[in-house]
Amino acid sequence: MNNSRKTYKTRLDFDKVLDRVAEFAVSGEAKRQILDSEPYTDSSKVLSELHLADSLMDILERGHNPGISSQDDLPAIALRAQKGGVLFMGELLQVARALENARRLKDWYQPSEEKAFYGDYLFFDLYSDNSLERQIKDAILSDSEMADEASPTLADIRRRIMRQESSIRDKLDAIIRSSSTSKYLQEAIVTMRGGRFVVPVKLENRNAISGLVHDVSSSGSTIFVEPTAVVEANNRIMQLKAEEQAEIDRILAAFSARVQSVSSSLQKSHKAFTLIDTALAKARYALSINAVMPDVNDTGFIDLRRARHPLIDKNKVVPIDVRLGKEYTTLVITGPNTGGKTVSLKTVGLLTVMACCGIPIPAAPGSEVAVFSRILADIGDEQSIEQSLSTFSSHITNVIDILAVADRNSLVLLDELGAGTDPAEGAALAEAILERLRKLGCRVFATTHYAEIKLYAMQTDGVQNASCEFDVQTLNPTYHLSIGVPGRSNALLICERLGLDPDVIEDARYGMAVEDRRFEDAISEVDKLRADLNDKEREVESIREEARAELDRARKDAEEVRKKAEKELEYARNRAKQMSADVAAGAYKLMDELRKLEADDSMTRKERLARAKQIANNDSVKLSDFDEKVLSTPDELPKVTDVKKGDTVYVMALGRPASVLSSPDPKGFVELQSGPIKTRAKLEDLRQLPNNASAKTRKTYQVQKTIARESDGPRTEIDLRGKTVEEAIAELEGFIDRALLSHISILYVIHGKGTGALRQAVNDWLRRCPQVKSHRLGQYGEGDTGVTVVELK
Repeated sequence: MNNSRKTYKTRLDFDKVLDRVAEFAVSGEAKRQILDSEPYTDSSKVLSELHLADSLMDILERGHNPGISSQDDLPAIALRAQKGGVLFMGELLQVARALENARRLKDWYQPSEEKAFYGDYLFFDLYSDNSLERQIKDAILSDSEMADEASPTLADIRRRIMRQESSIRDKLDAIIRSSSTSKYLQEAIVTMRGGRFVVPVKLENRNAISGLVHDVSSSGSTIFVEPTAVVEANNRIMQLKAEEQAEIDRILAAFSARVQSVSSSLQKSHKAFTLIDTALAKARYALSINAVMPDVNDTGFIDLRRARHPLIDKNKVVPIDVRLGKEYTTLVITGPNTGGKTVSLKTVGLLTVMACCGIPIPAAPGSEVAVFSRILADIGDEQSIEQSLSTFSSHITNVIDILAVADRNSLVLLDELGAGTDPAEGAALAEAILERLRKLGCRVFATTHYAEIKLYAMQTDGVQNASCEFDVQTLNPTYHLSIGVPGRSNALLICERLGLDPDVIEDARYGMAVEDRRFEDAISEVDKLRADLNDKEREVESIREEARAELDRARKDAEEVRKKAEKELEYARNRAKQMSADVAAGAYKLMDELRKLEADDSMTRKERLARAKQIANNDSVKLSDFDEKVLSTPDELPKVTDVKKGDTVYVMALGRPASVLSSPDPKGFVELQSGPIKTRAKLEDLRQLPNNASAKTRKTYQVQKTIARESDGPRTEIDLRGKTVEEAIAELEGFIDRALLSHISILYVIHGKGTGALRQAVNDWLRRCPQVKSHRLGQYGEGDTGVTVVELK
């Protein structure tokens, strides 16, 4: 894709994009791969790379971060181990880091169930070994230090070395503290020379302390003597240190042998890691510029919607809409300088290259790019002093290179075509070049100032005009790209706004050819019509947005009304069920009392009749109580913001009022008592009872909630998996309270197997719970040790 001295990467600023993508990679190898990226020419490969980046974006957007680090030296380390070499400590730490990276990536790899993931093949190639990783990390502390715990033998050797050193220090401390020998010392210190403990002796007293001289100070006034009393002990230390090094070498050899056995897996895993790191860098960069995955085709069709140049501040860049490849294959962009023509040209080329390298593009969803075999660009001023080429000559040299290789699978980008020479010749040359490229079947974007090219585009099939809009009031470009309308130079209008003598402007206008004046006037009229149309489109869109908002509000209100009606209907049904049950219970009770009354021989017939009327009147009063208006359903009660000991609140989980026993703890839990039941609940699950609610009304809340719960059916099992011990115990406590209210005797508590910590905590709590009669682990068919079966009293 290189068509001249300056590559398309530089012309399109793609090299700068790659620099930014590479900053998101953690490994040097991934950075190099990114910087060396070349567009794929196979649409299936482009789709595969884009799908991978899009899938990783989806996981990253959910807040996950794999936390991986560089492992660039791993291939060489694995190869050395494979050949039987003994690895150094630093190399083994790199192996452990690679195993950790693989483990972290596998743990992080949690694709969405609703969205297909295209990176399975890479994550399946990752090799992790938790045992080897942990053993290396426990044994090796740094590139040059091995832990005492690396082996029992090493720990024992080091303990013996420490004892010997301590013994030597004691002997040397006695020498330097002794009044008979300290006077011969330069300083009262113990130091080391050549791995042996020595004392500094004054040169003139060298014979006063017998021993071996190991070193002399630079001034020559001090000699470092190993006293005879510690020579044997120092020899023993040197022997132990040799044993220590031999044990370290043995441990390194053992680790190296384990690495050798998995070296092929490590090398394969490293390749997958590098590809994942590269794809993650693309995904992170894409998220930073609000990019999306475009659709891809190999038919030469480009449809960019609200496309933005990725190197321009996303809060300042003006999005453009561009189509090419169906109704027309050549798009000619005209307009004034600094109007955004070149940015539009680069945006199209840059986004195409990005997509073909597997990098999502900054555009709206639904955008589509084509895969080309070549992307050929001539953009910018490339005047060359070394080759004595003018700007025009340099451009033409590039165009010659482009024409030599362009075909129907090429995307050609030409900036200021034909500029830098005589206008008449430049326009004719530009038209001829565009016509050649059109006949070759290329997809072409070109910018120009020439009016002749505007006419060529209007009169030629497959060629379309476009322009970058210009605000003549502010004399500033808007950077909006309008397809179908040629641009104006606006030179005379700009001169008029800037205050040039009107006579001069009028003379210039009459100096233009009649056809040119008519053409510019026609474009001016089109601009006015386009401005009016844009205003009306904005007005229509505003009305449409208001209508959408009103429709959304109406739908929301209708939904709220529907939910409220359903809630009231459900409440009425439950109330009717309760009334029916209470009436039936009252009727049975009345019949029992009447039978007892009839069998009571101690009362006269008249007394029995009076008593029967009294019972009937009392039950009539009770039944009439059901007609009293209920203040509100429990869900409509206001939430509690704070409570203190002695308050009465409604507990949503229990479906009944309860007394507050304590203020909320730091985690928001409140201790409560409802009848004989003591429990804990979160402050957010409590509701306020009206201050003037009677005991009967308070009970009504309880009845309503209990009925609603019974309509859903009592629960006999609870799933505590994934919760902390504190969360699990709090939920279990409320669950058992509700089971007691529902008269359920057998419950199933699902805590999973895992490490067993949650199971142990649950069983410890059940053992102390006074409401629990017995509990046991589940049997085959009940969930085994992942479930505890509870029997309530």
